[in-house]
Amino acid sequence: MPSEFTTGFELIVDETPQSHVDLDDPTHLHFEYIVRMGAVIDQLAAGPLTAVHLGAGALTLPRYIEATRPGSRQQVIELEAPLVALVRENLPLPRGASIRLRIGDAREGIARLPSALVESCDLVVSDVYSGAQTPAHLTSIEFYRELSALLAPGGVLLVNVADGPGLAFARRQLATIAEVLPEIAVLADTQVLKGRHFGNLVMAASAAPLPTEWLPRLLAAGPHPAKIAQGAEARAFMQGARVVTDADAVPSPRPDASLFLR
Repeated sequence: MPSEFTTGFELIVDETPQSHVDLDDPTHLHFEYIVRMGAVIDQLAAGPLTAVHLGAGALTLPRYIEATRPGSRQQVIELEAPLVALVRENLPLPRGASIRLRIGDAREGIARLPSALVESCDLVVSDVYSGAQTPAHLTSIEFYRELSALLAPGGVLLVNVADGPGLAFARRQLATIAEVLPEIAVLADTQVLKGRHFGNLVMAASAAPLPTEWLPRLLAAGPHPAKIAQGAEARAFMQGARVVTDADAVPSPRPDASLFLR
């Protein structure tokens, strides 16, 4: 349920923090990986966006896009109807926002989206968790092909990946995404990117060169200093990693419960 947190509300599901929302300032993203997603979104072409969000918690990113890109058209697919009802009641969306909420499994929901969205989305975000893990069927090359079909030329896919020391899961995810969308980048805390502790890695991908010119400086400056790996560094990161298929997909690693008590 949402609870008071700093200047906004934090959504916690199964003892796992899922979202932070500041109704007074929707540009306050709070969680580090969401800040990094927002930094990529800010680099996209100016003006309203057409976006699809798979798993959005308390709708932090859709609210951010509505605040920074008025007139954007957004579709959200969320599995839990009670969660959507809870968010609607306690954290209402901005009046007039074009944010359509759909209930159902993320992958099944893609097939039910309006056909007009195919090859029309500027942005697709995959940030789906069951508790603290990404379900296996949302990690495969077949899944990412379905997402890439939504993207307009130059459209960007953002995926939140959580992994720990060794980063075996994250390396396979990047290799899988790159098989579908060859222009790739990884944004993360430096120590997470080195595989020294558990954390979130934001993977950005596109069929066209990513708009990342200003990102290294922005990420280094804070408020949550981070690194972006792209080009040769991103290829080295995933070197030797096998592409994930529906036949061998597994959920993301489960973090130690103590991670959320720091």
